[in-house]
Amino acid sequence: MIWLCFTLVLSFTSVISDQNIDSSHIRVFPGKDQSVAGVFQVSDLNYLNQPQYSYNASDARSLCLSFGVNIASKAQVQKALTRGLETCRYGWIDEHLAVVPRVKAIPNCGQNKTGLVTWRVNVTKKLDVFCFNESEATTQLKDATTDSPSDRTDFSGQTQSSSRAASLSPTSHSTSSSSTPTIDYRAEPAPFVGGSQSSTGAKAILITSTCGLFLIAIIIFAFIKLRRSRAVSTDIKQAEEYIQTVEWTSEEKTEKTEEAAQEDERMEDERIEVEENAS
Repeated sequence: MIWLCFTLVLSFTSVISDQNIDSSHIRVFPGKDQSVAGVFQVSDLNYLNQPQYSYNASDARSLCLSFGVNIASKAQVQKALTRGLETCRYGWIDEHLAVVPRVKAIPNCGQNKTGLVTWRVNVTKKLDVFCFNESEATTQLKDATTDSPSDRTDFSGQTQSSSRAASLSPTSHSTSSSSTPTIDYRAEPAPFVGGSQSSTGAKAILITSTCGLFLIAIIIFAFIKLRRSRAVSTDIKQAEEYIQTVEWTSEEKTEKTEEAAQEDERMEDERIEVEENAS
């Protein structure tokens, strides 16, 4: 029981620590409050302020939740691609797939393919993550009904120039999924996705930690109560055994006393009988 409580404490501590993300080392693409169809890509920045792959599939989901949004699905990223989203870095999506949206074919990005290039890789592989902001997607959908096609933002040109500056390129294979993703070094950090999202993430952390502590308190209380009831039960049993032992000892002494008295009486009778016979 103690180990169970200890394990729960560690679990909730790890959840809370995972949610406490240093925003100064995060890059949001296309930028702060500039998602495409609600989709944006999140990368970790190293000490040189360059993006690096840092999130496995589980970390990726937690990262999006810390922003108060969900991890994007394949359909959502596909829709963002049709709206002009293009990157040169692989990111996790909800289906446990790594994808990179490509508008134009470039040898060192997405295996020189266009469309939503998928990469089926182990869930422990560290990559970026695509998050989905539903509120921004709704707002952009409303704006799209009033804006002309020429007013819509297209990020493909910007990403294409960024990809040419990448110093690492994937090993290309004709079959598909074994290529190494390209790292795009040109990107401006955008620490926060939005104040309301950070607030929502903080509330989620608070609710999770409160529920965890409450559950731990219940388990500890039940454990203490169980130990007390067992201790009382043990004391009662020992008392009953002691009483039985005392009663048995008392009965045994009484029986021995009676036997000794009978023996003395018998011996006295024999002595009297012998004296009478002698006289």
